[in-house]
Amino acid sequence: MSTVLTDANVGSAGSSWLDKERTIAAPGFNRWLVPPSALAIHLCIGMAYGFSVFWLPLSKMLQTAGTGAACGKDVSFFAQLFTTECDWSVATLGWMYTLFFVFLGCAAAIWGGWLERAGPRKAGLVSALCWCGGMLISAVGIHTHQFWMMILGSGVIGGIGLGLGYISPVSTLIKWFPDRRGMATGMAIMGFGGGAMIGSPLAVELMKRFATPTDPGVTQTFVVMALVYFVFMVAGALGYRVPPSGWKPEGWTPPAAQVNNAMITQRHVHVKKVWGIPQFWLVWVALCMNVSAGIGVIGMASPMLQEIFGGSLIGVSAKFAELDKTQLAAIAAIAGGFAALLSLFNIGGRFVWASLSDKLGRKLTYTVFFVLGGLLYASLPSSAAAGHKLAFVGAVCVILSMYGGGFATVPAYLGDLFGTQFVGAIHGRLLTAWATAGILGPVVIGYMREYQLGLGIPREQVYNQTMYVLVGMLVIGLIANLLIRPVADKHFMTDAELAVEKKLAHEKAAASEVGSGPGAGKATPAALVALAWLAVGIPLAWGIYKTLLTVAKFFN
Repeated sequence: MSTVLTDANVGSAGSSWLDKERTIAAPGFNRWLVPPSALAIHLCIGMAYGFSVFWLPLSKMLQTAGTGAACGKDVSFFAQLFTTECDWSVATLGWMYTLFFVFLGCAAAIWGGWLERAGPRKAGLVSALCWCGGMLISAVGIHTHQFWMMILGSGVIGGIGLGLGYISPVSTLIKWFPDRRGMATGMAIMGFGGGAMIGSPLAVELMKRFATPTDPGVTQTFVVMALVYFVFMVAGALGYRVPPSGWKPEGWTPPAAQVNNAMITQRHVHVKKVWGIPQFWLVWVALCMNVSAGIGVIGMASPMLQEIFGGSLIGVSAKFAELDKTQLAAIAAIAGGFAALLSLFNIGGRFVWASLSDKLGRKLTYTVFFVLGGLLYASLPSSAAAGHKLAFVGAVCVILSMYGGGFATVPAYLGDLFGTQFVGAIHGRLLTAWATAGILGPVVIGYMREYQLGLGIPREQVYNQTMYVLVGMLVIGLIANLLIRPVADKHFMTDAELAVEKKLAHEKAAASEVGSGPGAGKATPAALVALAWLAVGIPLAWGIYKTLLTVAKFFN
């Protein structure tokens, strides 16, 4: 504990404990305390993926209480923002997803530069206040049946918290793990993918506990989850430490001194310049195409499996349109297990592919995403036509692992190309590609499905052309990735400019390696590191267990 206590003494006497200079690690600090801090925040904000568990209960709030009915088709979205006389539709509630990721991208792009100077602790605390405070505002909105309060609370304020929380650990982890950049960011971003695995079943259990004959218990669930998340997120923010300037792991040789590492720079690009650098836009296109293809499949995974394989999922020789209600319910349960299986591959891929990129290099890893992904997408129509469920499911699982892997690998890719001084801010600006993909992918696959159904094409064949369109997206991404070259010297900061930025970022120079030498590395008790990992590992294990129970329905 002595290491943690002495960290606060690094800053100047007049600085706030929230300031970045007060988070600089003292000699002997164990860098493995930083990933669980990042996970504590990402596992909480990752519940954004799991908000759909609230849609059905919220769409029946007034009906359950016996004080209203469902809003008819003549009640517009804007009317539903303020009405207290009818229940919101699921389609209206679904707009929360759009707001989540639009504001995530905007907040990350707008405040990424501030985060680099303010430090991860301050950004993490602001994220906790926004995300958890937004949930509490939403709880008031649910209680008073004012949807505009949910939009303001979770959608806008919570979305800003998502953006700041998502990028808060990126720069710090890359600087603590220059030898394992991909693995480090993969661990944190894995947490964002796993947040719904914990939050969704937790929300279901809480709603069951608080539910009454006239109240589904959503309001109370929001309040409890906001308070629990706040504790975890604040603990994560307080656990952040940044390494002194010039720190490196003992015995590690920077890549610039090694052979064949031209893609990894030891210099730094200012975040203000990235909009005008071709490599930024090439990475932007690569990420956008990878996410567009993957997110399109995620959004339609359940109906796609049901419509393609129909009754064969339950051993019945009948197409989807020929099934009765009981059979439809049975295959819907199987499809739910399929969706849960995909979530495991999405999460696992974030860690596995990002860690693998430390060996393969980021460019080659993305090349694998596009080439292997393109082949797998192209194989889906033939697997579906032949009725090969195992081949179809296996291909989609690998595709989703690369979808998650793309998110987890890209921060390290940016660090390689543009340096680490502003990598968090640059990553924030790159997330505008995610916001774009969040619209492009679902629109392409959704509208193409509706268009082909309108032409009278059988349901089991409506996805064939869509898969080839997604292959085309991956080809565009592949071309962009192959065009990426090392950033030109003119874009990097000079030593004088870098010194000014380091001063503005309140970085402390370190002439020698921190954590090397006699007795170093022992100040942080091993028990503290173990407890930190248990604090995030136990909830994550519980979420995986609950998900596996759902996955089991797919194999029964």
